[in-house]
Amino acid sequence: MKVFAAGIQTETNTFAPWPTGMRAFMAGGTCRGDMALAGKGPEHATARLWRDLCIRDAHQFSAGLFACAEPSGPTVQSVYESFREEILQDLRAKDNLDIVLLFLHGAMISTSCDDCEADLVHHVRQVVGPNVIIGVELDPHCHLTCALIEVANAVILMKQFPHDDYIERARELYDICVAAKRGQVRPMSALFDCRMVGFYPTTQQPMASLVDQFRAAERAPGILSVSFAHGFPWGDTPEAGSRVLVIADDNQTLAEQVAERIGKDIYRLRDALLPRFPSMSGALDDAASTPGLVVLADIADNAGGGAPSDNVSFLRTMLKRRVRDAAVGAVWDPIVANACAEAGVGASLTLRLGGKCGAASGDPIDIDAIVRGCREDHFQGGLGDSVSLLGLSVWIEVQGIDVIVNTLRTQVYGPEVFTGLGIKLESKRLVVVKSSQHFYTRFAPIASKIIWVATPGLLDMNFADLKYVRKRDLDFYPRVASPLG
Repeated sequence: MKVFAAGIQTETNTFAPWPTGMRAFMAGGTCRGDMALAGKGPEHATARLWRDLCIRDAHQFSAGLFACAEPSGPTVQSVYESFREEILQDLRAKDNLDIVLLFLHGAMISTSCDDCEADLVHHVRQVVGPNVIIGVELDPHCHLTCALIEVANAVILMKQFPHDDYIERARELYDICVAAKRGQVRPMSALFDCRMVGFYPTTQQPMASLVDQFRAAERAPGILSVSFAHGFPWGDTPEAGSRVLVIADDNQTLAEQVAERIGKDIYRLRDALLPRFPSMSGALDDAASTPGLVVLADIADNAGGGAPSDNVSFLRTMLKRRVRDAAVGAVWDPIVANACAEAGVGASLTLRLGGKCGAASGDPIDIDAIVRGCREDHFQGGLGDSVSLLGLSVWIEVQGIDVIVNTLRTQVYGPEVFTGLGIKLESKRLVVVKSSQHFYTRFAPIASKIIWVATPGLLDMNFADLKYVRKRDLDFYPRVASPLG
């Protein structure tokens, strides 16, 4: 068989103050062919897996474009179309393809298209024809649409949040697509709309048990895959919301029945699944009475959801309370980072930190800081075995609090954000991370307690009051108590 793979990854926050353009994709990583197999991101690891599986099975494999940008506002239409056309040109140059594998996000919106993934796959289908198997892997924070399900042969979503299972899901997708091409299975997909908008970390109950339920359902005869699309609440599109996707083997009725059963099980737990987080002051009170290292998640200013990552409200609260033995990171402020790097380690500076990008950034804070560390090309461990780049980063001390300031906007995944600049976390009582959930895998082993905090920022968890203007149906939980009746 001949297998071709490509991917475009970005998550669009329609409330973000700036668009996603070519510079964002260049910073996030845009590569092709052999270079796409050599990178350190999840997309590169996925491409390598598909290549290795093809080598194992004596298939011919080729890689095209793999592009990734940090979540932000809608992608500039010309940028999206240029990537789409590049993938299509690669496909036109291939003879007798059997399988196309696409590593996409699922919540990509351009300035003229609400559903870039379905649009891309539609164009791919027009080029390759009806007999080529098209498989798509998505992030669970996607807008899962009928338009995509109808044009692809198989769509698989990562089950975990943090998304540490992207390699396992890529393997699952490959197996289904190869079996479909051989005629061993005939994938049939069904969607169930839970009529919910929410936030569902799989490391806590009841979501952890629901993931176990998904896996159990996949062991039943005739079921090929079960996925839960969490949805991306901060993408104002007609299709925003949570849905269940089930793929059955040549049995549409079975797929629909299982999708409805699982979807209603999730719906019945909707109140228990609704996030309820303490305020910044409440979280600091809790942390003060907890022995050991406490990790506090600044969830609303998470760059991984399209937030600026320059809101310093939490730091301001900590300074007012005279918190000590604490670290905060990573604040995205290239101006401050460059100024500190120029001044050098040991320099004392008066700085205006944060609050630069828009209303969600909040007010800046004026501080006296000492530069304690600097690294030109800082990085951290990412999801799975991937690496996340932080760019030029500095460690500044502000009234006994260590603060990391960086130049490449990204969320915190691992302790290396701090330890890579010389901060010893074992000496700290509190660590504040700008992340909603992806930090969990690497911080949980060293934390005595993790507290998710209701902070000010772009990722507002008050889903009932999100200012949707384009979503087709506002009859969803928690805006409506019982949208399914």
